[in-house]
Amino acid sequence: MLSLLPGPLVLLISAGLTILFTALCASIILLISLAKLLLPIAPFSRACSHLNNRIMRLWLGCNALVIRLTTRIDWQVEDDTRLRKDGWYLIISNHMSWTDIVVLGHLFRDRLPVPKFFMKHELIYIPLLGLACWGLDMPFMRRYSREFLLRNPHLRGKDIETTRNACEKFRHIPTTVINFVEGTRFTEEKRDASRSRFRHLMPPKAAGLAFTLAAMGEQFDGLINVTISYPDNTEAPFKDFLMGRMKRIRVRIEEQPIDEALIGDYFNDKQFKRSFQEWLNQRWQEKDAVLAQWQKDDMTTESRQDADKASAEASSGS
Repeated sequence: MLSLLPGPLVLLISAGLTILFTALCASIILLISLAKLLLPIAPFSRACSHLNNRIMRLWLGCNALVIRLTTRIDWQVEDDTRLRKDGWYLIISNHMSWTDIVVLGHLFRDRLPVPKFFMKHELIYIPLLGLACWGLDMPFMRRYSREFLLRNPHLRGKDIETTRNACEKFRHIPTTVINFVEGTRFTEEKRDASRSRFRHLMPPKAAGLAFTLAAMGEQFDGLINVTISYPDNTEAPFKDFLMGRMKRIRVRIEEQPIDEALIGDYFNDKQFKRSFQEWLNQRWQEKDAVLAQWQKDDMTTESRQDADKASAEASSGS
C-alpha cells in the first residue's frame, strides 16, 4: 500500500493520478458534449449523454483505484438499503469537505445511476473539470444574498429556473441527483455566523430541494439520506485524504419513499412551505443527533482505551 510512504509523497502520487484521470475523462466528455452541441438531434443527444455517463462512471472507478492504492481507510458504513442502477434517486447529505464527493461516488458507483451534483456557479471555471460537469448536464447554481436581490430584483428566481431546466434533462436517463442542501461546507465559524441551531451542521436550504421534488418527485424511486463524518480528521479532511492520512470515514445511509406531502408549491403555498421546512429541519435535527452520538461514542472509546493503558502501565510498574 502506498499509504506506508511519507505523506508528501503520497500526496504527490494521489494528486498526480487524480489529475491525470480527471483530465483524460474530462477531455473525452468535452469532445462528446461539443458533438452534442453541434448536432442537436434528440436521439443523438441522448446517445451522447449515455456515453458521457459511461465516462463519468469510468472516472469514479479511477478514483476508487486511487483510494485503494494510497489510503488505508476504516470504512464504518451503516447501510441496509436496496438500490438499483436503473432507477432515479435523490440524495441529500451533510457537507463536511470536498472529500464528500469522492466518498459518495465511491459508495454508490456500482449501486446507483451516475450522480449529478448541484454545484456553485464559480466551479464552472475550474479548468477542464468545470466544463466537463457542464457537459454532464450538472446544474450550476448562483447564490444571491437578500441584499443583492433587493438591488437586482430581475435575478430573483434564477436558481429555480436552473433547477427546472436541469430536472427536465434528468427525466430521460436514470439519474442520481445529489443535493448538499446546506449550500456550503461546514465549519464552526460558518455555523456560528449563520446562527445555526445545529451543533455539527449548517442550516439546510429548503427551496432547491423542494423544487427538485416538485419537478421530479413522482419519478424518483426514493430519497437517500446520507450522514458523513471524518472523526479522526476533522481539521483538514481533504488534505489528509490526499496524503493517505485519512483513518476512518463514518457513513449512515438511509432510504425513504418520497411521500406526496413533500411535493407541492413551495413558493406560493405558505402552509406547504412551512411544513416542508419543518420536515427538512427535523431530518437535520436527527442527523445532528447521529453526529453527536458518534462523537460521544468515540470519546467513550478513547477514555476506555486510556484507562486500559494506564492500568497496563501500573501493572507493569508493580
